[in-house]
Amino acid sequence: MWDTSCIDWASRLKNGRSIIPPPLFKDGAGEYLEVFKSLRVVDLHGKPTFGECCDEWVFDFVRSIFGAYDSETGRQLIREYFLLISKKNTKSTIAAGIMLTATIKCWREDEEHLIIAPTKEVADNSYKPAAGMIRSDPELADLFLVQDHIRTITNRNTKSSLKVVSADTDTVSGKKSGRVLVDELWVFGKKSNAESMLMEATGGQASRDEGWVIYLSTQSDEPPAGVFLDKLNYYRDVRDGKIEDRKSLGILYEFPEDMVESKAYLKPENFHITNPNLGRSVSAEWLKDQLVKNQNKQGGAFQQFIAKHLNVQIGLNLRSDRWPGADFWEQCGDNTLNLGNLLQRSEVVTVGIDGGGLDDLLGLAVIGRDSETGIWLHWAKAWAHKSVLERRKSEAPKLRDFERDGDVSIADKVGDDVKEVTGIISIIADTGLLELIGVDQHGIGGIYEGLVGTDKEPGPVTSDQIVGISQGWKLQGAVKTVERKLAGKQIAHCASPLMYWCVGNAKIVQSGNAISITKQASGSAKIDPLMATFNAAQLMALNPEPRGRSSYNERGLIFI
Repeated sequence: MWDTSCIDWASRLKNGRSIIPPPLFKDGAGEYLEVFKSLRVVDLHGKPTFGECCDEWVFDFVRSIFGAYDSETGRQLIREYFLLISKKNTKSTIAAGIMLTATIKCWREDEEHLIIAPTKEVADNSYKPAAGMIRSDPELADLFLVQDHIRTITNRNTKSSLKVVSADTDTVSGKKSGRVLVDELWVFGKKSNAESMLMEATGGQASRDEGWVIYLSTQSDEPPAGVFLDKLNYYRDVRDGKIEDRKSLGILYEFPEDMVESKAYLKPENFHITNPNLGRSVSAEWLKDQLVKNQNKQGGAFQQFIAKHLNVQIGLNLRSDRWPGADFWEQCGDNTLNLGNLLQRSEVVTVGIDGGGLDDLLGLAVIGRDSETGIWLHWAKAWAHKSVLERRKSEAPKLRDFERDGDVSIADKVGDDVKEVTGIISIIADTGLLELIGVDQHGIGGIYEGLVGTDKEPGPVTSDQIVGISQGWKLQGAVKTVERKLAGKQIAHCASPLMYWCVGNAKIVQSGNAISITKQASGSAKIDPLMATFNAAQLMALNPEPRGRSSYNERGLIFI
């Protein structure tokens, strides 16, 4: 029996102790480690061996992989590894050394060892060090055939090989590799077909009991998505003991939550936590200098720097042109809040709707006023037509993530989204709490028809409950109101990843003394549920009376 969790990982990292468990079979691990240590790192001065230039954590990692092989049964007991580590900790070079070691020691003839990289440039980061290790050692140069044009290294005796492929130029279908290493998994998280591609690439392990897969990555330069987010969350749960999976081992060099909240990662004395190679391939002085240089940069450069070099996960992409409310969004999150208890707690409700084109999201936001405290309660959802997944392939992994969360629905047919929105508003209307519905006054058409219905089949609301909300600078009153409510913790929202993404995408546009948030300024990044939130806020800011006493009941369609 063995355990791949590491419950005390936070204290271990703070105190400079290893978070990598000892090998299951020490003797086998030692044989492979000696081979690994003898390989030369050709891009370092003097071409030292791994044994001469690596810190102990690297050897622990190598032992954990090769030391999980049971030579008596021919079975690899730990089949999947995930290493999350900061940039410049020789990740790709170590990957090359591990895979070359596996190729040298492989007993299976004609076996293919595979390194999969998201791009040709990343592929070269692993292939070139591996080829250099061969060429710098006369014995290995005689044993292996190096073919640069196809990034393949072949053992002349066993015909086993090490092949490096890039997902953007090479195909991985039909591969039967027993040992696979996936480099820079965070980039795969941005690819819409990454999950199926990796499944295809690792399918050969079904007939190879000695096989394993290693995923290597730094943090993403934007909020994690797709297959990277899935693996990240899964291995955190394995590490924390929430999921028992003895065949998977996650080694995550990241800051504990308390240090993230206090921003202790900005202190040079803590750089070692996510940079175990500090003092070797990573300079503490360089990190300190770059931290100072990047702190005032615009466009999210500072957040990207700490994500890549300090492994701090980006939540909200806090650019210099960000919406000021983004600074306070996280503090108002309530994971227990959903539409059901929002309606139970509220005395009056307003709804906002925005978007809905075939190349767009349809955003729905509900704001209720708590009957006891008076704070605003917020819930949101979005819909996307399936064509968006093709037209906006860069956003497809995120939308699929939000779909799994239940925050986004993918509509197969035109009109399905409006039907679902109408269904939700019917539920709200049946409670007697619904006051008004705010929509973009230039996009009322289809939504209006769905909500009001026809003479034969009336909708859930009447025409006098639908309000056209002027957009652009005319919406700045609602924008400012929401900002102040967030800063004063007078809003509680359901902490959905969808809204974190939308809030992070929002950009402020200054025009004279007025400001605006527009979808045009945000480009391809979606903010429709946030715009729907502002529409609902515009109406709630009018301080409507609980339904039944409202002065708006006798009014027709109005514009604000």
